[in-house]
Amino acid sequence: MALRRVIALIGPMTVVGRPAASTLGLVHSPELVAEEASRRRTFAIISHPDAGKTTLTEKFLLYSGQISEAGSVKARSGRKSATSDWMELEQQRGISITSTALQFDYRDCVLNLLDTPGHRDFSEDTYRVLAATDAAVMVLDGSKGIESQTLKLFEVCRQREVPILTFVNKCDRPGRPPLELIDEIENMLQLLPMPMSWPVGVPGDLRGIVDRTDGSFISYNRTAHGATESSEQRCDIDQVDAVMPGWNEASEELELLEALGTEVDVKGFLAGEVTPVFFGSALTNFGVRLLLDSVVDLAPTPGPRFDVDSAPRPVEAPFSAFAFKVQANTDKAHRDRIAYVRVCSGHFQRGMGVTQTRTGRPFATKYAHTMFGSERSTVDEAWPGDVVALVNATDVRVGDTLYSDEAVEYPPIPPFAPEIFKRIRVTDTNRFKQFRRGLVQLDEEGVIQVLRDEEVGDVEPVLAAVGLMQFDVAVHRLENEFGAPVALTNAPYSVARRTDEASANELKRLPGATVLARSDGALLALFENEFYLQRLQNEKEHLTLERVLAEQEWLGDGSS
Repeated sequence: MALRRVIALIGPMTVVGRPAASTLGLVHSPELVAEEASRRRTFAIISHPDAGKTTLTEKFLLYSGQISEAGSVKARSGRKSATSDWMELEQQRGISITSTALQFDYRDCVLNLLDTPGHRDFSEDTYRVLAATDAAVMVLDGSKGIESQTLKLFEVCRQREVPILTFVNKCDRPGRPPLELIDEIENMLQLLPMPMSWPVGVPGDLRGIVDRTDGSFISYNRTAHGATESSEQRCDIDQVDAVMPGWNEASEELELLEALGTEVDVKGFLAGEVTPVFFGSALTNFGVRLLLDSVVDLAPTPGPRFDVDSAPRPVEAPFSAFAFKVQANTDKAHRDRIAYVRVCSGHFQRGMGVTQTRTGRPFATKYAHTMFGSERSTVDEAWPGDVVALVNATDVRVGDTLYSDEAVEYPPIPPFAPEIFKRIRVTDTNRFKQFRRGLVQLDEEGVIQVLRDEEVGDVEPVLAAVGLMQFDVAVHRLENEFGAPVALTNAPYSVARRTDEASANELKRLPGATVLARSDGALLALFENEFYLQRLQNEKEHLTLERVLAEQEWLGDGSS
């Protein structure tokens, strides 16, 4: 039985049509909310840097009809840049620096795609995004297989029980044998791979893709730079020219795969135990449509979300959402501040009054947008699974819960333990006001952590980060968005511990310790090295020195 026939048999995957007319201002039945939720697919794309994640994102937009020409990660000769890489620094460096929300229609479904940075230095941003998704597409470089950052992000998905579809990219280049990559997925990830497509060709010459769901062979006509859709020709595999380069090898491999079958174990996939695997080339468009169709067919629809008390809140419940990202200055003309929220339950209507759980304060959602890279359009309503950009929600922070009618609080998203520290100062004292405002904004976005000495304030605070590139982004944005020229100097710290007021007073008197305050009120004790910290803990056991949540602890191994 073909994959699409299998999917048609399971209830949650059924596609429901759009309401015939606008329903704004009406009280909506739980049935309508559930119907609209069933049309949503909210997913992220994760990968190691340079595996082709952003290129694949661009091709999803191309094949869904949202753009007529796909952009390039490293645009040359007049070619446009990738839609998801909208920041000036992203376009300069050819990498994704910040996550991006993109909403588009495909096959009468609404897809909310969250493009994430692949570079480790921005992994905290990626982890926040994964908290807002229901599925993920894991992109592998066909010549490299599973790389370090891919492995880390996969572990986060496993912890959050996020179902994963795998796309082996760059099959148009010389790479590793497909069977070897399948074995690596199973052995390294302890994840059962189910190949849904298979490449045909020789190294450096990809001729087409076999769709294992219906036993057909798809050939593609290449387009210039892959900027437009590639025309496809399907035929039964029995009709393929046997002299095609690579066909004999592919036929033998397909025979070996027959024992696995051609249907996805849907329950295993939703449980994070099985991954459908697709082969292709995002650059040349090979296999892109197959993957996009499978996102619609397989990715779960929004379901109940658990609150801080581990109680599920059904999608039919009154409106609730949580903020997973804050971004400033997407519109340079207005110096705006946007809070990205994932709708968890109920029906959102622009202008409705909501309550912020952390503060208990109400506010009106007058300015609500749906985002498309840096472009925005007013959104009047949204449903579970949708991402809404609330403009000028000045007090909303990452991890905040919003609700109407029935109070709820979702688990917060804690910051990572910093590993690198630098002092920062403004070099033009006339721009101190802009400097201070920029620091507050970057801190609230999670671009960088700002640690302050309560006696000195913002004169020369300490910036704390996971990776060095975070400092580059902070400096660039302070100088270009806020007009505050700055200088960085190394700070002699390598490890941080959370402490309390009583211990802080004693630590401040010690020569090898510094106590600074984080913006959320936490006091962090900073030390030059682990050796001094260990000695201090042995000598002064009464001091409060708690580990700060580290990246490894997100991955569930309990280390720091």
